[in-house]
Amino acid sequence: MRRLALLSLVALAAACSKPEQQPAQDTTAAAPPAPPPAKAFVTVIYNTPTDAKAFEKYYWETHVPLVGAKQAEVGFTAAELTKFDATLDGKAPTHYRQAVLWFNSMADLEKGIATPGFKAVGDDLANFATGGLIAMIGEQTNEDSPLAAGDTTAFVTVLYNAPTDPAAFESYYTATHLPIVANGAAKIGFSRAELTKYAKNLDGTPAAFYRQAKLYFPNAAALKAGTATPEFKAVGDDLANFATGGLVGLVGHLTTKP
Repeated sequence: MRRLALLSLVALAAACSKPEQQPAQDTTAAAPPAPPPAKAFVTVIYNTPTDAKAFEKYYWETHVPLVGAKQAEVGFTAAELTKFDATLDGKAPTHYRQAVLWFNSMADLEKGIATPGFKAVGDDLANFATGGLIAMIGEQTNEDSPLAAGDTTAFVTVLYNAPTDPAAFESYYTATHLPIVANGAAKIGFSRAELTKYAKNLDGTPAAFYRQAKLYFPNAAALKAGTATPEFKAVGDDLANFATGGLVGLVGHLTTKP
């Protein structure tokens, strides 16, 4: 799996943004097949609740089953539930949980969030998210590597704020930062990389964050070892060269049951 992640990352610089369509040179030649739509998602980032035990009880006993019951109507293809453990420098996490609902395309997402089922899910948030939350939609900007079961139980994530110059950010991110990540992939030891870009908040206002990058590890021990490597330090040291809006770095784990 590590080799697959590395091979995927080598292509990230080309895959992290949609290529511009070039004019056809031979008008008689058949047009190449269109690329598949980018996977789209709705995400909720929960702030720390006033009562974590009450949050967890309601989340698992009521909210998660409600989301599952509405899946066919809303049309999402997968859900990922995660819990943040700490900031990258070992402090208390700035956010509590994240939930992501994945759709095959932005068109499917827009259709899904207009359903009564999705409204029921959204209306339920006020019953337990006592610390507030951020809800956004966006698209994945890199291709996934195939995964083995249980291969991604821990992760490092970076939430980027809007940069002062998005074009400069994207240029450096593609040409310099992602190759640094790719070059260190084998030593860092992550099993999957996921790059996403936020389009807007769920209510249509400008997105609270600009981008998110997640590196998944087989387990917490692998994450601890990987983040202690010189290669991971090189990735972290490079952030100041382009993340002009600031960022939040967190570590966490996937949760599939209470």
